[in-house]
Amino acid sequence: MGIEVGLIFKIAGIGIIIAFINTLLEQINKKEYAQWVTLFGFIYILFMVANVMDDLFQKIKSVFLFQG
Repeated sequence: MGIEVGLIFKIAGIGIIIAFINTLLEQINKKEYAQWVTLFGFIYILFMVANVMDDLFQKIKSVFLFQG
């Protein structure tokens, strides 16, 4: 019915890993790399959410347009 709990845990896990890598890189004075890692992590999660939204819109489309 709702979104999968596994997807929420996956997003949270990726966020924790990205935060850890970001902190580690900032402590060794590699702030540019830390920003890139954060940006790539954000883009990866954005694509995951976009995929879920696409599935949602396809289901809504099939309900209202009576397509299988």
